[in-house]
Amino acid sequence: MTKNDERPPESGGIASTEGAGLAARFQALLSVAESMTSCRDPDELFRKLSAELQRIVSFDRIGVTLYDPQRRVLHTQVLDPPSMDIILRLDVAAEDTPMGWVIESQEPLIIGDVATETRWLDTITRCREEGVGSFCVLPLTTARRRVGVLGFGRYDPVTYTAADVAFLGDVAKLVAVSIENALNFDDAQAAQRQLAAERDHLQLLLDVTNALVSSLDLSGLLPVVSSLLERVIPHEFTALALREPAGEDLVVQAAAFKSGRPAEVMEGRRLPIASSPSGRAFTTRRTQVFGEEELAAWSAEATRVLGEMGIHAMCCVPLVVGDDALGTLTVGSVEPGAFTATAVALIEEVARQVAIAVANAMAYRQIAELKDKLAEERLYLESEIRTERAFEEIIGESTALRHSLQQVEVVAPTDSTVLVLGETGTGKELVARAIHDRSGRRARTFVKINCAAIPSGLLESELFGHERGAFTGAIAQKIGRFEVANGGTLFLDEVGEIPLELQPKLLRVLQEQEFERIGGTKTIKVDVRLIAATNRDLRAMVEEQRFRDDLYYRLDVFPIHVPALRERAEDIPALVRYFVHRLARPMNRHVEVIPTETLDALRSYPWPGNVRELANLIERAMILSPGRTLEVPLDELARRRPAGVTDERGLAAFQGVDRARILRTLKETNWMLGGPRGAAARLSMKRTTLQSIIKRLGIEKPA
Repeated sequence: MTKNDERPPESGGIASTEGAGLAARFQALLSVAESMTSCRDPDELFRKLSAELQRIVSFDRIGVTLYDPQRRVLHTQVLDPPSMDIILRLDVAAEDTPMGWVIESQEPLIIGDVATETRWLDTITRCREEGVGSFCVLPLTTARRRVGVLGFGRYDPVTYTAADVAFLGDVAKLVAVSIENALNFDDAQAAQRQLAAERDHLQLLLDVTNALVSSLDLSGLLPVVSSLLERVIPHEFTALALREPAGEDLVVQAAAFKSGRPAEVMEGRRLPIASSPSGRAFTTRRTQVFGEEELAAWSAEATRVLGEMGIHAMCCVPLVVGDDALGTLTVGSVEPGAFTATAVALIEEVARQVAIAVANAMAYRQIAELKDKLAEERLYLESEIRTERAFEEIIGESTALRHSLQQVEVVAPTDSTVLVLGETGTGKELVARAIHDRSGRRARTFVKINCAAIPSGLLESELFGHERGAFTGAIAQKIGRFEVANGGTLFLDEVGEIPLELQPKLLRVLQEQEFERIGGTKTIKVDVRLIAATNRDLRAMVEEQRFRDDLYYRLDVFPIHVPALRERAEDIPALVRYFVHRLARPMNRHVEVIPTETLDALRSYPWPGNVRELANLIERAMILSPGRTLEVPLDELARRRPAGVTDERGLAAFQGVDRARILRTLKETNWMLGGPRGAAARLSMKRTTLQSIIKRLGIEKPA
């Protein structure tokens, strides 16, 4: 296109054919507009513009100049149409240039012959050197701004008519809109990239915050922080160093390597505050960035080791909370220029959050140490208290009782099954509670059940539960005591009363810790510690085949014998004072004196009902004692003297009944002891108490 005979016939700079009118020009212009609407890249738009405009405008060079109004700078690029290469990119001041004049005046500029032009010498000289003989410059202006100028250059002088200039003005308007759209799209993309970068930045800080608040373990925290930083700052090494209390060194608490090196390579290393990169950051409380040569100048051993690993750049940020400097966060890279201003600013933001996490971890560690110390002191004080009175509800200092309580202390921390043996009224339930309260299950439930107080037909349902419709009357699902006691302790009182047919199921629970409800098929797993108690001789029952031997051996893992009250008579005065004190307030009594002869009489009594019988007697005595002196009905005890007691001070107590009355009641009830119409109910006592009295009186059922 550098030869005139290769172009279509011309009228000035506008391509035309004979008979072609203005309509043809605008039809070509419309085609150009349609081809440029989808173009968003400025360089691509420039090339496409050159290709399309050659259909309606003849030129040898085409240039587009964009105007920066803030700096008053022109960004010019010139394209060679045959090669479609941009042959010139130039940034010049707007003053003293043809392009600046057009932007300022908003008028087209026609230079028909460059050889005769005397203005704008720099631009004209450059045109002459490039062989440009004439050019036309038109303003690119939209409704919102002055975009720049559009220029057409020819190697030979050209004369442009008024119609040509008007048409080129329309071309410029179209080009201005296209370029502005492309620039707006480019600006939008830049803004979108900036927003994406800010979003990634905030997301990184959020992820770091979430990682910090979810962990107090510094060694496990640092790899997470390192992996989060890796998203935006490629690096090889991260380390957290804290100052030793009253020390002159920083100690590396945690380290992480991207190459897979073990953290132990750096963890525990000492960094002298006076002679290490981290020490300088710690001392100055300002971020320090070191290059390879600067790192080589430090004498610290840890710095030398990192250099051997290929660390060529390092960023050390002080960890400061309030007025306290805690340590440093160090990031190392194998790239010498890795730590740009943007990267350093981001590391500093992360370091501020890490500093808060470190302060919290250190505070938590101090609290934990104080808590452990207080726990040790508490254990010591509790042991001292137990030395004085280990079992608050079990009163007594006798040798027999102390031996039993020592066994409780021994077995309580374990989960072993315990069998508590003793007569009725000796306090077997208190012993079971003491075992539970001193075990690891003390925070969970202590569930008790009296196997003798529940009819044998309902005992299985009480222990294991039942499903709805399992039997007549089962209108809803019932959860058994084993499920209620899951995680805790189950106390089976009077275990000798469990029917033979139920004992195998109980044995399975003890061995496998699983069972099924009555009427159910689902196996239920539980974690229950069992404590059993009985006043019967289970070994004799085993020999008589009234109790399963395998269940007996499973229960008899650790037997504890609770002594009868007559075996620890020296505890009676303390028990009497305890019951008097406990009953004084609810009964509105003010008993202060307990006669010596009364205590002597109570000590000599055999107490077949044990502590329960003594408690009942003292309650009766409190009712009969309106004054300051405890008045115990000793004459009533004398009338209840049992057979075989010959001590003149000996007293017998069998719940206020005599042998004749018991025999008469047994005959009337056909020797039925339990139930609402049984002998025990008529005599106003428990069935087990009546059984004990019958045994001691030697009463036997007629053949």
